[in-house]
Amino acid sequence: MAEHTGDERTADLGYARVDIDRARRTGDPEVVYGAGKTAEQVVDILRTLHERHPERAVLATRLDAAALDLLAAELPDATLDRVARAATLGPMPTARGTVAIIAAGTSDAPVAAEAALTVRVHGSEAVRIDDVGVAGIHRLLEARERFADADCLIVVAGMEGALPSVVGGLVGIPLVAVPTSVGYGASFGGLAALLGMLNSCAPGVTVVNIDNGYGAGVFAARVARNARER
Repeated sequence: MAEHTGDERTADLGYARVDIDRARRTGDPEVVYGAGKTAEQVVDILRTLHERHPERAVLATRLDAAALDLLAAELPDATLDRVARAATLGPMPTARGTVAIIAAGTSDAPVAAEAALTVRVHGSEAVRIDDVGVAGIHRLLEARERFADADCLIVVAGMEGALPSVVGGLVGIPLVAVPTSVGYGASFGGLAALLGMLNSCAPGVTVVNIDNGYGAGVFAARVARNARER
């Protein structure tokens, strides 16, 4: 059972102090980062957040198979996304603004899926555009109309990480680049893609950490939501 502290800003679960005041401070509730937590802890924290924010979806990310299976058994109302390795509990908010998630290859799908789900949980529409890497650049050019009117872009790529630079040269939309750990040995687990994106010659490219679809999703949704408030 969760115990609330005297100021009601946290719920003390013994092993964790859940920040139940974050939605008031930032507009977005706390998210459960599942890596390193037991399946039981993930279920307990997600349930606590849902009890505090029943009117909107709460999110758990980086879930292993055991956590996903226990969530399905203990919280049958939860929605599982096994590609994104994530789960949500509660209704999605009304979407304001649009974020296009552009992924270089099928191998980038887990990170792109995490980004897209995060965008929806944080209040914007997510449009997926997959498998449009620079090795077949005609695929990206053919898809341009699908992302040219978005309020923000998330561009996900591994290998040499060139895709954000190409997209940034096609449109003048706020863009957050996500390097992935996809690639052969000299990619150094995504470091090559990260450095390539940080050194992009296209203006307006912002970069998050390797495989951080969640961080990109939060950033992009906030940009898109604010763009549609005016």
